[in-house]
Amino acid sequence: MTEQQRDASASGGDVRLTGIGKTYGGVAAVHPLDLTVPQGSFFALLGASGCGKTTTLRMIAGLEEPTSGTVLIGGQDVTALPPYKRPVNTVFQSYALFPHLDIYENVAFGLRRRGKKDVKKQVEDMLDLVELGPYARRKPHQLSGGQQQRVAVARALINHPQVLLLDEPLGALDLKLRRQMQLELKRIQTEVGITFVHVTHDQEEAMTMADTIAVMNAGRVEQLGAPTDLYENPATTFVANFLGQSNLIPAEVTGTSDGDLLVSASGVRLAMPRSRCATDAKKVYLGVRPEKITLAAAGAEIAEGRNRLTGTVIDSSFIGVSTQYVVRSEAGQEIAVFEQNMDRDTRIAPGASVVLHWNPAHSFGLDAAQAIDAGTGEEAA
Repeated sequence: MTEQQRDASASGGDVRLTGIGKTYGGVAAVHPLDLTVPQGSFFALLGASGCGKTTTLRMIAGLEEPTSGTVLIGGQDVTALPPYKRPVNTVFQSYALFPHLDIYENVAFGLRRRGKKDVKKQVEDMLDLVELGPYARRKPHQLSGGQQQRVAVARALINHPQVLLLDEPLGALDLKLRRQMQLELKRIQTEVGITFVHVTHDQEEAMTMADTIAVMNAGRVEQLGAPTDLYENPATTFVANFLGQSNLIPAEVTGTSDGDLLVSASGVRLAMPRSRCATDAKKVYLGVRPEKITLAAAGAEIAEGRNRLTGTVIDSSFIGVSTQYVVRSEAGQEIAVFEQNMDRDTRIAPGASVVLHWNPAHSFGLDAAQAIDAGTGEEAA
């Protein structure tokens, strides 16, 4: 066994990108980046349209030639290899099933093309994995969109790739079916245990399915981590607003107390954990998620030690599980608040004076020198 083969065996389905970058006509679609996707993980590349996530996926697949850097899969340098020689398969948003073949033959196609003779058990096992055994002799047009997507996944997995690449695979499905398929794909990945790399612009989809998320913006990885870490401790304003919604309140650090930073926001004293502040700057944004805030009618008694602001409700939207409020604070900033619809205080309605309050531990801090980015703008290529 060669040294390269020993490395490949040790790292299995690891995907390692080193200095990988892509430019088109002098415009950087992906700035040189280093990224490691551990074997057996469900990894998501998340970002807005044009952020470089699909280009990165296509460089792993061999469908785009990198301008710089290397792609290693299982310890093997595959940068110069064509797609068919890489140990990967790709599932696209368009399922690309053969309409004239039934589901069994669609799944068997890759094995037959490679000259495999005994395909029956492998195909049946794969159809059982994606829970489509009874549909083996149906044609693609006789299946729902979600079922067709599962056929595409089965067809990709039957070739036993080290890595499965998924390029916006659920984008064509309606919301309810998309949520079902998120859970299905996670179940399948857990059962087969291979590396999944998933590209999506849908933050809820990434958080539902992925062990690790790389949030991309303008061709760079803005932040990398577990979904909970990214949501609770965003490092930039882009991540704070792309992964969910955040209220970012301009403030100035005035001191410390028992592990907290004390800040002044338009003369109002607030606090946040020092450990959750991503900057040492004096001017910061104090961030708080809308669901962490509680609304109380003006004059209500608020427990000691809570961060609090006063304001006026300017809008409310009932959306079933919760009501979403927009409150103009005393400093003039609009604050979003999401409250569960349990024992709602009917006094809290547009025009009402209210107190917004929350646990200081639920606050985070960002550098105020960053532009507030809602994460919805499109970047060039």
